[in-house]
Amino acid sequence: MTSPPDDDTAPQRRGYRKGAERRAQILDQVIRMVAEQGVDASSLRSVAESLGITHAALRHYFPSRDELLLAVYHEHEVREQGAPDRVKSAVGDMRDSAVRNRAVPGLVQLYTTLSADAVQEGHPATREFVRERFTGLRAELAESIASDQAAGRIRPDLDAVDLASLCIAASDGLQVQWLLDPDAVDGERVLRLLERLVPPVD
Repeated sequence: MTSPPDDDTAPQRRGYRKGAERRAQILDQVIRMVAEQGVDASSLRSVAESLGITHAALRHYFPSRDELLLAVYHEHEVREQGAPDRVKSAVGDMRDSAVRNRAVPGLVQLYTTLSADAVQEGHPATREFVRERFTGLRAELAESIASDQAAGRIRPDLDAVDLASLCIAASDGLQVQWLLDPDAVDGERVLRLLERLVPPVD
């Protein structure tokens, strides 16, 4: 005969599910706020007010602004991974991102804010997140570059990791310029220029 379920487990599961749903609701709201209004709108108090909850209740899920912003950026990246028609080339993905980012300048601002925080004292979690992101992105781009070199699409004498670092620097720098003067900078066009400056094998 099957034993009846532990009376304590069902409330625990319901509490966990409710907590996960509330956390997802908070992230959805902050992603909307950041996309529409920028990072300045993402203070813990303004987020709590928009959700109709107390500041203390919000801090239960995200004790600090850094943790909230990191969770928002991670969630945004997870959603972006499902975007269609990603181009697998040395700078193709970055060029596609530049196009998509035109519609969400607040989320571009979030990324630049995290990058700026990462080089300052007092943001250890943000520093580790950004460092790991650069490490992973360099490795991914270097692998793509090496494949292009093997196929004769990029000169083989260029160091793949160095070229990957250059691509990241160009993309990130273009994002900052675009945020400051969007009418003067077209990130997609400039990244296409970067591709043309890396000639194939003669």
